[in-house]
Amino acid sequence: MTDTVVGADWQAWQNSWDRQQEWYLPDREERFRVMLDMVEALVGPAPRVLDLACGTGSISDRLLKRLPKAETVGVDLDPALLAIAEGHFADEPRIRLVRADLKDPHWTAKLPYDSYDAVLTATALHWLHTEDLRALYGQLGELVRDGGVFLNADHMPDASTPRINAAERAFRHARMDAAKAAGAVDWAEWWQQAAADPRLAAATAERFEIYGEHADGDTPTAAWHTQVLRDAGFAEARTVWASPTDALVMALR
Repeated sequence: MTDTVVGADWQAWQNSWDRQQEWYLPDREERFRVMLDMVEALVGPAPRVLDLACGTGSISDRLLKRLPKAETVGVDLDPALLAIAEGHFADEPRIRLVRADLKDPHWTAKLPYDSYDAVLTATALHWLHTEDLRALYGQLGELVRDGGVFLNADHMPDASTPRINAAERAFRHARMDAAKAAGAVDWAEWWQQAAADPRLAAATAERFEIYGEHADGDTPTAAWHTQVLRDAGFAEARTVWASPTDALVMALR
């Protein structure tokens, strides 16, 4: 039976978002683990973190559970996902949530701090076109403190291996189809459920006015990301995790 969370508590909405994302990204938790490993290795157990395009706060939730002395600021434009984050973290003093548009050149003025030990993001910046992403990376070069880190886990396909890509896609979609037949909720169905919840209906309608069904961004290669991050002032940048379709790029300031 299809899972439904209409009228459920905020934890259930958080869990539902995770399950919906995992339908597309079965290795999602692995990339989070590597991301937090790198944060702890490079900036220690009590970092000040900016959770960029935070959505429901999936990264912040895992960060605060793993590193109890951490502090995080989540920033996003999506009013529905921020509403879930606000409900989920209502009694959590270690997180602040900020609504801002990353394409606005002045978005950093809304942040509570001028610098961060780590800036983290996952499966979000592909909503931006490369010119906007290049500008954003330039801003992050100023936000991340010396010795701090930036990590971006996202779709970073390699067009130079078409046969590998086709085989992987066919395998992945067959597995997704089986999960869907067993009741997994996809992107469209999840948003239909959000629209049906009175607490999220208005925010969901506003969200679709902003983005439409899905923003039309770009998915440059990991090599593009590392080069642009170096151009933005990061001293080192490379891939620290990869799947056949995605990569986790890390940059050290």
